[in-house]
Amino acid sequence: MESRTRPAEISLHQRSRILEIAFDDGARFRLPCEYLRVYSPSAEVRGHSPQTAKLQIKKEAVNITDLQPIGNYAVKIFFDDGHKSGLYDWQYLYKLGRAWQPLWLDYLEKIKAAGYARTAPDPFDVMKARGEAASELPVGTAASSAEPTEDAAP
Repeated sequence: MESRTRPAEISLHQRSRILEIAFDDGARFRLPCEYLRVYSPSAEVRGHSPQTAKLQIKKEAVNITDLQPIGNYAVKIFFDDGHKSGLYDWQYLYKLGRAWQPLWLDYLEKIKAAGYARTAPDPFDVMKARGEAASELPVGTAASSAEPTEDAAP
């Protein structure tokens, strides 16, 4: 992604709890609200270093209540659990979309290691069952299918 790549369309699907983002380079990502919440770029979640990051649990049913554009570079996401800090800039959203699989698997491993068991179906599995891809990359890129490849890592 070039740093000037920007969303061409952002659609919130509250019923299915999916934020769909189409970028002007042809990439399209469907990101579950839970995924966006647990990977919030806020200091409250990420901490000031990896050692101070706070693992987010019990976010399976979280939804987005509002989206507010911040200039031409980001969006502020308001979640129904009260979380509203952290700005999701376009580059970060693109990274979350492109690298959803390794990031999501890492999150699942971390909550399992912490002794937490999710109480809802995996949102990416639910999308797949509906025939929706989490990630569609522009034609001509090394990973233009719905399934990520090695170079899709962050």
